[in-house]
Amino acid sequence: MKKHEILFSILKIPLDFAVVVLSFFVAREIRLVTDLIPGVVLPIQTIETPELLSFALSWALLYTLLFAAHGLYSIQITNSKIQEFLDVLRYSLYWFLFFSVWVFLWKWVLYDGVDIPRLIIFFAFLLSFFSGVTLRILLNNIQYLLLKNKIIPKRRMLLIHNISDAKLQELYQDIQNSRIYSLIGYVNTDPISNCKKIQYLGAFTDLQKILENNTCDEVLYIDSGFKKKELFEIWELCKIYGVRYRYVTNSFDITKTNTTLSLINRTPVIEIKNTPLENWGRVIKRTADIIGSIIGILCLSPLMLIVALLIKLEDPSGPIIYKNRRIGQDWTLFDCYKFRYLKWEYCTKESYDIKDDALSYEKKLIEKQSSRSWPLYKIQNDPRKTKIGTLIEKYSIDEIPQFFNVVKGDMSLVGPRPHQPREVKKYEQYQKRLLTIKPGITGMAQVNGRETNNFVKEAKLDIFYIENWSFLLDIKILLKTFGTILTRK
Repeated sequence: MKKHEILFSILKIPLDFAVVVLSFFVAREIRLVTDLIPGVVLPIQTIETPELLSFALSWALLYTLLFAAHGLYSIQITNSKIQEFLDVLRYSLYWFLFFSVWVFLWKWVLYDGVDIPRLIIFFAFLLSFFSGVTLRILLNNIQYLLLKNKIIPKRRMLLIHNISDAKLQELYQDIQNSRIYSLIGYVNTDPISNCKKIQYLGAFTDLQKILENNTCDEVLYIDSGFKKKELFEIWELCKIYGVRYRYVTNSFDITKTNTTLSLINRTPVIEIKNTPLENWGRVIKRTADIIGSIIGILCLSPLMLIVALLIKLEDPSGPIIYKNRRIGQDWTLFDCYKFRYLKWEYCTKESYDIKDDALSYEKKLIEKQSSRSWPLYKIQNDPRKTKIGTLIEKYSIDEIPQFFNVVKGDMSLVGPRPHQPREVKKYEQYQKRLLTIKPGITGMAQVNGRETNNFVKEAKLDIFYIENWSFLLDIKILLKTFGTILTRK
């Protein structure tokens, strides 16, 4: 555990305490000005400073104790930030409800003659929550900035495996892209060719010496051909030298976490779940899709009107919203809506039952100018684009009409990328699993590498999403999408 991780975690305790105390006094000032209830004017109620201070100090103490008891001050930089913010909301709400009930029940015993207005309590709750979240965002950004500029050290990670260099290169890139890890090297039977960027630290027999020298903070074991005895030895050495031990699961480990035991009459059976997106998971996701897409349409309607006008002014010969044939869940064909960013004469027109040379021309451009390997393609310096099309495609504005696909039920807000029939024909057997759920406007692959991913990496990310779906994961991907669009990363 790095010292800066301990410091930033400890800092949250006095800062939270101070925020809660201050929230009571700010809440009192707000109450003196307004009750924030439209159409209703309540009599102004307040409380003297000494009594308010006693309330603020005692309940700030309870606030921090409650957060501490539920792990909100845990020293772990890799915690999910979205989950942390949801926990702040949850336990702030618990604190508010307990405070309200406590004050009411003990009003004539502990607080005889002292009455704290209920709106002050409510305002203090709101201020404490929003200030607590803001505080954590600020601390997180400061910590990541210091890590980025090497003012504080990253965690040093050691890889242990005996697998192919392709897998190692993929993990190396993922770790290099991490904001908190620094890869010090790998342990393997022999050095791996074509992998000179990663330092070879020795064979498995050298592991104890490496750990003795205190060169790493964390070991990442990648599933390979080690025997149980060797795995046990790795685990024991990590415990002895205080090194964190983690491992990348294989497919069997994953299926074990997605199994349920049930009965067929009197016969017990184990079911391996294909995805959590079944039963209530599907209902929850569909409900969120409908609500989210309607909100998106309403909020972005002014932008859509402006873009529609600009498209029509520049190239009035074709439609504003372009339909492109895609394959969705369970191999169903559907028309994916997008703002047209190509000149109409160069648009492929399968969805319009029009035959022309546009598809042949596109294939030639893919061969000459595509920056991605087939079945994915990205035509660089595409001569078919309109001026407005270049702009809206750059910032993914062309995909806004897909909200209508979500309302119709063809797509979801989050899911695998919808592919064209000619792309799906190139799928390998395991990649056909991408068609078991609805495609998404955004997805795991779009916010993790985007256009730098080859199709194999993109498929792996989307399959991971299918196997590990949760409502929280959807929220994370949606929030990360905004940053990806703005930074174009």
